[in-house]
Amino acid sequence: VQLVESGGSLVQAGGSLRLSCAASGFTFDDYAVGWFRQAPGKEREGVSCISASEGTTYYADSVKGRFTISSDNAKNTVYLQMNTLKPEDTAVYYCAAGSQVHKLITTAQAMGVMAWADYDYWGQGTQVTVSS
Repeated sequence: VQLVESGGSLVQAGGSLRLSCAASGFTFDDYAVGWFRQAPGKEREGVSCISASEGTTYYADSVKGRFTISSDNAKNTVYLQMNTLKPEDTAVYYCAAGSQVHKLITTAQAMGVMAWADYDYWGQGTQVTVSS
């Protein structure tokens, strides 16, 4: 089982990036997939998650309206399209997959927080740096 993120880069404020999370060893259709980020000295923050099987998504307030999560089951890849990037979006971005699909999505929607401890598999992360 492996998750591999890609797409991180240095970009100016106001710019866009698309992150990819490719899975091997399992199919995303059976999992909820989330994007988290962690900046130096800060706690891990759940950004967005998706259930392809249930057709549901969640976005943190900090990215709502700017980020879009999507999945391509044929490629077993989840994407995070990030527009209108801000310097405060600078962080290492991780994707993670969890088997408790319904719980992960509904808990995030209800609580406004993604429960990172309930995700089973994690990628190695990709750096996103937004310059002002």
